[in-house]
Amino acid sequence: MKILPNFSPSAQKGFYFSLLGTFLVSTNFVTAKYALQGFDPLTFSLVWCSAATFYTLAIIYLTQQQNQLSLARQSLLSVILLGGLTGVGMLLGWKGLAILDPSFVAFFKRFEPVLVILLSLIYLKERLFWGEIFSIVVIALGGMGSALGRWEIIGEGLMFIIGSSLAIALQLFLAKTSVDNIPPIILVFYRISIATGAIALWTIASGELNFNVETRYWAVTFLGALLGSCLSFLCTFTSYRYWELSRSTIVLMLQPLFALLLAAIFLQQFPTQQELIGGFVILMGSLSFVQQYIFQRDSKPKR
Repeated sequence: MKILPNFSPSAQKGFYFSLLGTFLVSTNFVTAKYALQGFDPLTFSLVWCSAATFYTLAIIYLTQQQNQLSLARQSLLSVILLGGLTGVGMLLGWKGLAILDPSFVAFFKRFEPVLVILLSLIYLKERLFWGEIFSIVVIALGGMGSALGRWEIIGEGLMFIIGSSLAIALQLFLAKTSVDNIPPIILVFYRISIATGAIALWTIASGELNFNVETRYWAVTFLGALLGSCLSFLCTFTSYRYWELSRSTIVLMLQPLFALLLAAIFLQQFPTQQELIGGFVILMGSLSFVQQYIFQRDSKPKR
């Protein structure tokens, strides 16, 4: 008996990979938040990315896919951009997470999938419907409501998260346009290895490296890199091969709920009432946008 009887076998695979990827990437909000209590964000980013690069390369050799590491010339630019944007997104994201509550960050970053779809619409040269525009306004209101009267406290962290979200949205869009030509694990490897090189250059130039950190923070960082940067994106990129980006995006909206539960269990941290209300408004607006995007576009007459 099928758990999702209305889904084709391909769509079911896409759903399961997307759901598992969403859960695994949600662990970032707990493992990274904890590790950042010991590491500074720059050193943490370098250690995290280096570990994820090692894990990904190990999977490639264990699955005997090393002969696919060579890339076609037409894919080089998009893959280099993907890796560079990953590095920027991580540096900004970890700085923001070090300042803000992890559950609130998870809610606030729900406009990332909306940005991915907006990029797709720009790429496809399609116009927005009024319902989609209304959902974007709701998301903006939720974000403003979360920060109302508290900008001096959370403003710096929010600016880092907004910058990170823009970079991540761009990298997800590039991944979707590349995954049909590049195996997911190879794409994950280049994504994280190029980011590691970029972060290494930045941290060495800044002179802020500090590896004098307690063992527990190292252990959590290594675990988080495996779950949140290696396995999560392997699942997410694999889902793109079976399912449309918009459908995978709806599953990604569940991330704040996973993050809220994990933060409560492992960190005993909860968002404030204002953050929670604003976060749910953002979540509802994001879900509304993606659902309207799917149904409006699916019901639009084909030419």
